[in-house]
Order: sequence, then C-alpha cells, then structure tokens
Amino acid sequence: DGGTVGVLAKGIEYARQFSKMASLEHRVPIDMSEIVLATECGGSDATSGLSANPVVGYVSDCVVKAGGTVILSETPELIGAEHILARRAATPDIGKQILRLVQDTEDYFKLLKTDLRESNPAPGNKKGGITTLEEKSLGCIYKGGTTPIQEVVSYGKPLTKKGLVIMDTPGNDTCSLTGMAAGGATVSVFTTGRGTPVGNPIMPVIKVTGNKLTYKAMACNIDLCTSVTIDDHVPVSEVGEELLSIIADTINGKRTKAEVFNMNDIAIARYCNFT
Repeated sequence: DGGTVGVLAKGIEYARQFSKMASLEHRVPIDMSEIVLATECGGSDATSGLSANPVVGYVSDCVVKAGGTVILSETPELIGAEHILARRAATPDIGKQILRLVQDTEDYFKLLKTDLRESNPAPGNKKGGITTLEEKSLGCIYKGGTTPIQEVVSYGKPLTKKGLVIMDTPGNDTCSLTGMAAGGATVSVFTTGRGTPVGNPIMPVIKVTGNKLTYKAMACNIDLCTSVTIDDHVPVSEVGEELLSIIADTINGKRTKAEVFNMNDIAIARYCNFT
C-alpha cells in the first residue's frame, strides 16, 4: 500500500466511507433478545467474586432468559473451575470442548516456558485478597450466571448460538474486549476490584466494582459500585436490577465513564504456532 504514507491515506479513505454509512443510521427500538452482553473482569480482588461478579451473573441470567446472549471470556481465568462449567454445558460435546479449551491454554503456556499457576493470581490480585488461581476462577465464572452453556467459540469469531457462550480470549483485558466486540458483542460489563479505566472503541464498557475504596478513589472511571451487597447486605438481585437499568440507558445512548474520557483502548491477541 505504499508504506506508512500509503497506509494512512487508505485508512483515511476507509474512515470517510464508514462515516458516510454511519450518518445514515437511525436509532430503532430493539428487543432484549438482540443484546449480546460481553462480560469481563480485570484487576480483580476479593470483592470481585463476593459482590461485583455475582451482580453481573444476575444480569447475565436476565439477559439470557429474555432471549439475549452473554459471553463469558478469559480462558486463563477459568482454570480450576472448568469442571464446574463443563457440567453446565448444554451437551456433552460442549462440556468436552470447555475442558479441552482450558487444557490447550495450559499446554500453550508450557510451550512458552510459563506456568500460569505460578504467575496467576497476579501481585495485584494477591494484594486484593485473592489467594489461589482456583479462588480467582471461581469468582470469575460468577459473571456467567447459572444458565447452560450453549457454545464455545474461538477468539474474535462470530457467535452462532444465543444464550450463554464461552469465547476463548486471553487474560489481557484489552485483547479480550476486542475479541468479544469482533464476535458481535454490543455492550460490555467489566468488573474491577483494584480499578482500571480500560474502554473499547467499538462497544461501550460499563465499569463495576465491589470495592467501595476503589470506587472512592476512581469514581470518575467506574459506573457502579456494588459494595452494598457486602456492607449493607442488600440483595444481589436488587443491585442487579440497578445494573440492568444502567445497561438499558447505555444502549439508549448514555455514555459510559470510559467513553466520557475517550478511553478507546484496543489490542488484538496473537498466538504463535509451534507445530
């Protein structure tokens, strides 16, 4: 394409065409069954599995029961809990795919001379009160709610089933969000105990924390604090309804805090072929 100058010129022309196409789009009423909700967690701490992720899990169940789709991501965050997810698979074959997915991920990191069980939980996770990889994973899978898993898809691939699906994404938050957006996600809910401002240029990212200290420190970056489920024993379902309302407002055009600050982070995971 003519090097840097040619690529820039070509990219600008594509953007111009996209802008024209976008100008013709109009908001139209949609049903909840058309929603594809991406779930993500990053900078997790003990409150993630105790509060924020269960609230997201309640929302996931609501979306699925309404005929919509939910994506559970981050394969490295499933290690130690994969057998629980496999039991929830809609078919025995999907259950085997889940187990194989996690095993393939562990084998891949061994090829890289890295043991995920030694590097995960990360130092920040440990400071936040997470003690083991299994504990972190058990907290992570809460985001998917309780419905059967209908499909397992590769990174960035289009979804073919409705309901709860698993996408094979890396633990890197930005790469994972990008993969789910590429697969068709329309909105994302991102839980964070330690705090992160990451967003995405393609889909709005709603930030949720279960840690009131994190919310106090990063209120301008986080859309919802769920700590009342711990501190005041407010039911998860009640806070879940609040999150559903935020999702509805976001779908209807309200900007998330990541969007307000133009946090348009994007990255694409790349896997090496050693065979």
